Amino acid sequence: MKHAHTIHQRHHGWDNSLAAVATVAPGDVLEFDVLDAAGGQLGPASVAEDLLRLDFAAINPVNGPVCVDGAEPGDALAVTVLSFAPSGWGWTANIPGFGLLADQFPQPALRLWQYDPVALGPAMFGRFGRVPLKPFTGTIGVAPAAPGAHSIVPPRRVGGNMDIRDIAVGTTLYLPVEVPGALFSVGDTHAAQGDGEVCGTAIESPMRVSLQFDVLKRERLEFPRFRTPGPVSRHLDGSGYDVTTGIGPDLMAGARAALAAMIDLLTRRHGMPAIDAYMLCSVCADLRISEIVDAPNWTVALYFPRLVLE
Repeated sequence: MKHAHTIHQRHHGWDNSLAAVATVAPGDVLEFDVLDAAGGQLGPASVAEDLLRLDFAAINPVNGPVCVDGAEPGDALAVTVLSFAPSGWGWTANIPGFGLLADQFPQPALRLWQYDPVALGPAMFGRFGRVPLKPFTGTIGVAPAAPGAHSIVPPRRVGGNMDIRDIAVGTTLYLPVEVPGALFSVGDTHAAQGDGEVCGTAIESPMRVSLQFDVLKRERLEFPRFRTPGPVSRHLDGSGYDVTTGIGPDLMAGARAALAAMIDLLTRRHGMPAIDAYMLCSVCADLRISEIVDAPNWTVALYFPRLVLE
């Protein structure tokens, strides 16, 4: 195993014509110096009005691309998350026009976070509660075979902006390779997120991430898969959950209903503004499909960890 240098070079969008900034062999380790999802446009002194001035062409930069020797179309690139070195600060925002309830929350809102980058104790959410942290990388993937530049925003077959909380330390992610060398990139590191990232942002936080690479020949994955090293939600489980549901023939409508019901519960029970409840759900509450077989209606549930507000 060879420890290579730190990757600082960044790009925007997936494009298999981009030249690799480094080449590694299977078994090698690289460190990536990752910016937050705003690409450095926000900082510890930012205010909500700064969201209206964001350059969206600079959103979600990723570090890379990296060529992995021996990776060929039809193979799988195995990427194991070894460690994170968090920065100690981050942000969560309601960006107008973005998020599961964008029609209900049209105004910009910004929450800044400070946390211990070593101990990673729960981060304070103003006077309302403490959010347990679990660093992970939201955008991680390889170049698609289709020519040209492709947006970094939606996830796709080869990974990308999947925002899966459990691609954390110890997890191995397997990505379908579509081009020689895979052309791997990573970005969008988060200090914490609920499953669903319902307001559109997590605790967006710059940090360094260390990854190890391997190649599985002729694996022929249809979509990414991953393997976790153990339980995935113990940092949230300790005091149980309050759960709201949405039921009907449309999963998106059900998700919106479950989220709206939780926001209403949090505002009534804890006296927090609805926008704060919305952003808090995004960083610690989990959307789940509880049932998808009893036609014509499906059940979506939103699990809010009670320990956050204890």
